Amino acid sequence: MPANASPELDSTMLRVVGALADYGSITAAAAALGYSQPAVSQQLKRLEQRIGLAVIERVGRGVRLTEAGRLLARHAATVNGALDTAAGELSELRGLRAGRVRLAAFPSASATIVPRLLAEMRRRHPGVSVTYLEAEPPEAVALVRENQADLAITFSYPGDRVDPHRASAEGLVVTRLRRDEMMLVLPAAHALAGNSAVDLGHLAEENWIGGCPRCRGHLLELCGHRGFTPSISYETDNAAAVLGLVAAGFGVAMLPALALDSVGPQPLVAIRPTLGRDHRTLHAVTVVGAAGVPAIAATLRRLAALASPDTAPPAAPPVSSAAPSRGGN
Repeated sequence: MPANASPELDSTMLRVVGALADYGSITAAAAALGYSQPAVSQQLKRLEQRIGLAVIERVGRGVRLTEAGRLLARHAATVNGALDTAAGELSELRGLRAGRVRLAAFPSASATIVPRLLAEMRRRHPGVSVTYLEAEPPEAVALVRENQADLAITFSYPGDRVDPHRASAEGLVVTRLRRDEMMLVLPAAHALAGNSAVDLGHLAEENWIGGCPRCRGHLLELCGHRGFTPSISYETDNAAAVLGLVAAGFGVAMLPALALDSVGPQPLVAIRPTLGRDHRTLHAVTVVGAAGVPAIAATLRRLAALASPDTAPPAAPPVSSAAPSRGGN
C-alpha cells in the first residue's frame, strides 16, 4: 500500500477486531460473531493486507492484538456502536416490524414477569423476536457483558456482599424496576400467624426451610442481625415445595413475594411481612447504548410498565386454610 494512501476498512473487519479484543481468541471471537473460525482468519488476513501491518501475533497456542490491532479495537467499539444505533433507528422507521431481543431472567420471574412481557411484546410488536434464557443474576449479568443477552432481569438484596450489580456490572446500565417484599411463610396454626407483621427474632427457635442459595444467604444475614443463626433443616429452590413443607408443619420459611406469586394460592399457610419490611430490588441490566436500539427500548418500556407498583399484583395478604388468597407481587 502506498505510504500516503488510506487503508480501506469495513465494519466486518472492525467487528472481528473488536470481538478478538473482547474474547481473546479466534475461536471465541468466531463463536461470539456467529462466524466460522476460517472466516475470521480470512478477515484478519485481508485486514492486514489492506493496512500493511500485523493485527495479531501468536503467543503460545493463542493470539493477542498487536499495537495496530489495539488501536483498531479502540475505534471498533465506537464505529460498531454507531452502526448498531443507525440500524436500530432504521428499524424504528419501519415501525418495529423487525428486530431481536435476547432476554435472561431469574426463575421466579420466569413464571410471572417474563410471560406477561413476552405476551405484551407479541401483541404490540409481533415483528420483534424475543428469545428467553433462565439464569440467576450473576450469570444473567455475565450474559449481557458477553453479548449473549441484550437484557437481563435481576435482583439484589440491600447490603448483599455478593451483589452481581457491583464489580461484575461495571460499565453496564443497571436500572431499578421495583421492590420485591420478603415474606415469612408460617403454618396456618402458628402462634404468630395472626400478627400483621412478624419479628424475625421471635422465630429463633423454629426449624427453617431454605430457598435458593442467595435467598438463604440473605436469611442468614437478617437472622444474624437479630442475634441468632437459623436452623435450616430442609433446602429446596422450588417455591411450591417450600410452601408444601411449611403447610405440613416441617418449619417456617422466607420467600420473595414474586416467588410466592409464581406458585399462587396455597391453603394451610399464613404469609406475613417481616417487622422490618425486608425486601429485595428488581433490576434491568443492559449494555450502554442498548436503549437506542428500538426493539430493546420497546422491551424496556414494557418491562418497566409491567414491573411498576401500579401494575404489579398487590403485596402478599394473609393466607390461611380459612381464607386462601394470592401471596405475591
